[in-house]
Amino acid sequence: QLQLVESGGGSVQPGGSLRLSCAVSGSTLDGYVIGWFREAPRKEREGVSCIQDSNGATFYKDFAKGRFTISADNRKNTIYLQMNNLTPEDTAVYYCLLTSLSRDDYWGQGTQVTVSS
Repeated sequence: QLQLVESGGGSVQPGGSLRLSCAVSGSTLDGYVIGWFREAPRKEREGVSCIQDSNGATFYKDFAKGRFTISADNRKNTIYLQMNNLTPEDTAVYYCLLTSLSRDDYWGQGTQVTVSS
């Protein structure tokens, strides 16, 4: 079955960087849309960024523009989210979402990102 596993989270100081990974098993990335969401404590889950594998088009929420970069490695079947210049407001559990051409959604279990002094 198709599964997504996030990794790469951790604790960093403000201004630091992290690279999150989303490993996909059970399917290739061809033709899919893959996105990153995040959920802070007692906050609603929100979108961060997404990428269309068919054409490589990327989209970012305003808070991520200029700081975060999403990419996909088809040979490794992995999606990445490079996060730079992190702030405490970026503290959240980050989730990977894969949406197939048939519009089926698949979620990972999440990885914790903590930004504090």
